[in-house]
Amino acid sequence: MTAPVLRVSGLQKRFGGVLAVDNISLDLAEGELHAVIGPNGAGKTTLIHLLSGALEPSAGRIVLDDRDITRLPMHQRVRLGLARSYQISSVFPNFTVLENVAFAVQGSGGVGDWDRARAELESVGLANSADRLASTLAHGQRRQLELGLVLATGARILLLDEPMAGMGPEEAARILGLIEALKSRRTILLVEHDMEAVFRLADRISTLVNGRVIASGAPDEIRRHPEVRRAYLGEEAPQ
Repeated sequence: MTAPVLRVSGLQKRFGGVLAVDNISLDLAEGELHAVIGPNGAGKTTLIHLLSGALEPSAGRIVLDDRDITRLPMHQRVRLGLARSYQISSVFPNFTVLENVAFAVQGSGGVGDWDRARAELESVGLANSADRLASTLAHGQRRQLELGLVLATGARILLLDEPMAGMGPEEAARILGLIEALKSRRTILLVEHDMEAVFRLADRISTLVNGRVIASGAPDEIRRHPEVRRAYLGEEAPQ
């Protein structure tokens, strides 16, 4: 595996008396898809908030390409190539699909680059919906647009927070295919509840329980890990 492009060490986030993220250390290698799984309340989305700059950690370090970004705001992390999606779709509903992507391109310094915006729409399968208002898109199409927005920032490291949440089988399969295609072009940290998708996509998996990483390794290792099976997969490890 190549050298890590993103390293997290001793990361903590405390909300009053609650330690939502508790001493997490993990890394993300160039070209890797590293999935983070765990039950509701395990700290997965809080971890994404910390990595993206939406929240400031209570302790620990985040290092991107040997640069400490622990205290950098979100927009500066985006300029450095680190961008995220959200569990809840966050598009501009009263603008067209193309305008939404153009705003993201503009935010990364590509002012007026409509060709690049159209290319990103093509890459996420929305080229034929460019002139539609974002408010008219189906749920799965909004998720496709969100991926387009993240790509339009020029990010090479993507933080994807449950991109298949709330989808039917057909929509989920479409997003799964898009993420699979992205694997060859981007480095990805994926938070996802769909275990079939996780085990199909991931090069490595880290499992969070109560804000802590209880196991990290290749998909087959995680599948067999007794503590993961008890705490999350709801199974007993084979004897």
